[in-house]
Amino acid sequence: MRIEDISDAVAADAFRRLVRHLRHRTDVQNVDLMGVGGFCRNCLADWIAEASGGALGKEAAREAIYGMPQSEWKARHQTEATPAQLARMAESVTRNEREEALDEALDESFPASDPPSQSEPGGRR
Repeated sequence: MRIEDISDAVAADAFRRLVRHLRHRTDVQNVDLMGVGGFCRNCLADWIAEASGGALGKEAAREAIYGMPQSEWKARHQTEATPAQLARMAESVTRNEREEALDEALDESFPASDPPSQSEPGGRR
């Protein structure tokens, strides 16, 4: 099954569950999420803001993810990152940069005349 085959309603429910889970797991720092998965709560919020096409600002999107203003969450839950956490995050972010470069190379290799099924999100095959 392709991710595009999952209905928007199911995907939205799963996303909301992920956000609730991250709100509950305040013991897991963003630096830990970045070190393991290459994304964090801020990334999710930034993706929401981008997907909204400007309808939702960065701070509002972050509040939606954190369940409170980000500054409040940081004051309550964020701890000082250790050198080991920062090193792991830096290594992980490098993987993201390689993937972004691959995505850009693939985008350049496919002409804009590709049929919609291959070039538009949600297109059918």
